[in-house]
Amino acid sequence: MGRGGRGAGIMGARMNEPDRELCEGFLFTDQYELTMAQLYFRAGIQDTPAQFDHFFRNNPDYGSHQAGYCINAGLEWLVRWMQSARIRPEDVEHLRTIPNRSGGSLFADDFLDWLRENGHFGALRMEAVPEGRVVHPDVPLTVVRGPLAAAQILESALLNRLNYQTLIATKASRIRHVAGESLFVDFGMRRAQDLGANAAARAALIGGADFSSNTGVSLALGYPPKGTHAHSMVQAFMALGGDEREAFRRYAEVYPDDCILLVDTVDTLESGIPNAIKVFEELRRGGHTPVGVRLDSGDLAYLAVQAARQLDAAGFPDCKIVLSNQLDERVIQQVVGQVREEAGRAGLDADAVVQRLTYGVGTHLVTSSGAPALDGVYKLVGLKRDGEWHPAVKVSENPAKVPNPGGKSVWRLYDRRGMATADLLCRLAEDPRGDDPLVLRHPVVETAQRSIARDDVSDMESLLAPVLEPGREPVALPDIDELRRRRDRDLERLDPGVKRIVNPHVYHVSLSQRLWRLKQELIARATPARSESSSPAAAPRARGTPGRA
Repeated sequence: MGRGGRGAGIMGARMNEPDRELCEGFLFTDQYELTMAQLYFRAGIQDTPAQFDHFFRNNPDYGSHQAGYCINAGLEWLVRWMQSARIRPEDVEHLRTIPNRSGGSLFADDFLDWLRENGHFGALRMEAVPEGRVVHPDVPLTVVRGPLAAAQILESALLNRLNYQTLIATKASRIRHVAGESLFVDFGMRRAQDLGANAAARAALIGGADFSSNTGVSLALGYPPKGTHAHSMVQAFMALGGDEREAFRRYAEVYPDDCILLVDTVDTLESGIPNAIKVFEELRRGGHTPVGVRLDSGDLAYLAVQAARQLDAAGFPDCKIVLSNQLDERVIQQVVGQVREEAGRAGLDADAVVQRLTYGVGTHLVTSSGAPALDGVYKLVGLKRDGEWHPAVKVSENPAKVPNPGGKSVWRLYDRRGMATADLLCRLAEDPRGDDPLVLRHPVVETAQRSIARDDVSDMESLLAPVLEPGREPVALPDIDELRRRRDRDLERLDPGVKRIVNPHVYHVSLSQRLWRLKQELIARATPARSESSSPAAAPRARGTPGRA
């Protein structure tokens, strides 16, 4: 990777709208996708039909706690981008400026001419697990079929959009789980990575946040933005000779029916809450109902109980208590436990105090703190040659990194209780619904398998659905409300052990006997010199063996 070169000044130019389109349009991809596309063009295989699978290998591990599932998100924004992304003449000219090491152009004129005509994604087909669904490692979430070069160039943008939103939707789902019926608001915009704040807010809403403080994307998605005020509002009035109560009063005058006061600028219990109560009493006399107070520092659980005690004594038992500051699912879980314990000691109804809590979650949500990236990958699994599809395999020293080859169907199996018990990957042409028993093979460990009598399976659901077809409008994509309903339905049918915040039970993804056999045949063909003991099939590393989820 050399420094400088003819293109060195491009990113040094002041950003304007044309430059932004250059960065976020068709060339929103890694360079190696384009160099591979040029190689395919030179080899004459750029239009060879190919299939790529997008999946992730492991659930997020946050260190002290772990996810047992993910929530699929990001598909709509990817599809909309694919519809509009098309290489422009000026993009081609920018590519022409990239030098190779001998001083010529990295991209040849004939390839750039081809790219000028074919730099779009209109020839690609796509199937996907619908957004909002619970998903698991190794399951193809997105299947892309079409010309090899176009499908290859799509890789980076697809992973960028789908991996991040799935990561944040998963974090939001876990927070929703511990928050119970309490309100949960995304406060993450100021700590997000640039415009990733918009994707994060959307994903948070899909995963479980009730609202977001991000004004623009909330309105675009049909949700009213939510928020309170900052310490600076109180500080401003104090600096001008006033005090905390005056700041609260001025805020209440402007927002009499939406009044939530941040009470920890001076002293939460001795100043903030007493001053808030005085202002709330004035609002009540004027016929208005205050919404609540916000706590952003200190021992949030202790302060929440004391705030509830003071508010109750003043006749405001319905005031919300908004908690913020470095919250995540583990902190909220601990806060709820402490609130229950301390509320009981204070003679308060612990359930009532917990129910009035609202959580504003920022940094740990928008950065998925502890697990800041989802290891989603995009792998070639098949090519069409002489009118027939041929499966492709990548062999790795780490058996868990060997993709499952070829076209596939994905089935979710439900046990007699109606609970999801396994996801089963099959070869594309096979329909496992007639198999009795169903044989489920571990993706890596040869000796790990189980059989399930067909009578023990109450339902089998195909997960992949068509999204894009060349020459046709994309399938109608649902709004956020429907995505949230999908999430809720899937979570209701997911065992509690898999949803545990700490050390969740492993939900098993298995291969059918036919797909397992194909995979082993391809591995053996690609590595004929390997001994049986060193083959991926015999390797001991695995996430677990098939069993009841």
